[in-house]
Amino acid sequence: MNKLVQVEVGGRGRYGEFGGQFVNEMLMPALIQLEEKFEKHYPQTSFRKKFENLLKNFGGRPTPLYHAEKFSELIGCRVYLKREDLLYGGSHKLNNTLGQALLAQEMGKNRLITETAAGMHGVATAIAGNALELDVGVFMGTRDIDRQPSNVKRMELLGVEITPVKIGRGVLKDAVSDTLREWASCSQDTHYLMGSTVGPHPFPEMVARFQSVIGREIKNQIIEKEGGLPDAIVACGSGGSNALGAFRPFIDEDVEFYFVEGGGKSLDADNSAAAFQVGAPGVIHGALTYTLQDEAGQIKPSKTRSAGLNYPARGPQLSHLYETGRMKACYTFDDQVFEAVKMMAKTEGLIPALETAHAVAYMIDNKEKFGRYETVVLNYSGRGDKDMDTILRYFDDENRGKI
Repeated sequence: MNKLVQVEVGGRGRYGEFGGQFVNEMLMPALIQLEEKFEKHYPQTSFRKKFENLLKNFGGRPTPLYHAEKFSELIGCRVYLKREDLLYGGSHKLNNTLGQALLAQEMGKNRLITETAAGMHGVATAIAGNALELDVGVFMGTRDIDRQPSNVKRMELLGVEITPVKIGRGVLKDAVSDTLREWASCSQDTHYLMGSTVGPHPFPEMVARFQSVIGREIKNQIIEKEGGLPDAIVACGSGGSNALGAFRPFIDEDVEFYFVEGGGKSLDADNSAAAFQVGAPGVIHGALTYTLQDEAGQIKPSKTRSAGLNYPARGPQLSHLYETGRMKACYTFDDQVFEAVKMMAKTEGLIPALETAHAVAYMIDNKEKFGRYETVVLNYSGRGDKDMDTILRYFDDENRGKI
């Protein structure tokens, strides 16, 4: 029987008490190689130039920082939207997938595998793989395949091999488990392109560094527009790649962080995805972090209408920021999220992804948190094309409350 081991990594894989490498010993050689290659290639000027060129000339960075005037009037403060929905592929996901695909190429790997829920990460991995001539395989829960048909079709068009995951509830947690199992058997020629700031070290740190381009751009853009830093940054999240990407360059600054989880139908462990609200520290997918769990420490399924927020745990650095009080953990319920989609469409002509709409909904329902003269950046992480069927069904009176 293979042994599950916890490997201390000299603080590099830890954020306070969170993180680490709680993994099957079969995965250790792949993780050690990945860390060594990342720390070798990422600082190199040649690697950074290739990465920045891909982001700019292929992905479309920098993305705009847009002053949403009508939404600002609604909230009662100055609100800027960091338009990650305008990055090629429709979300922030491409920042990470281009970085990791480039690293895989430098490592001599010829295949990428990954997990996806809302499908945006799967699409972004397919795009990056095709751009760098790497084969791509995607593990996706059967439940998510059913509710994200448009992204499934996009992945198929891009030539991706989609493996339906039937174990568990057929959602993101189960897809991650299957991808890790696959990687353990084929890591010699295959790179696991982790989609968020979760999993064993070095994945959380690696994904956060690639996504930090968001926060660096916000800092430069807001100083140019406002002459100083924002008072707050609001972002939705589950594993947390878009949120941490926006937060990281501001961690040592006087800027408040609001992290908005999926509240689901009600704030209890059986009907929610809000791990910071109803979860506790525990081990999942190779890291110690905040997760939904029962009294015996078994992982509980998360429940939210937003597939991309349906992971039952938070990333280890986000857990540390929350535990130390540096970040406020917030939540909003499914009904509020759908209403927020309509409000953003009405005020700004923008249709957000259901994930992004959690951050929008939080600001709408908590206007008192933001002062009249404050400047707030909302990380507008993705567009709502993929969710249109679900959104339209919700607003169909006959189906209201049944989805």
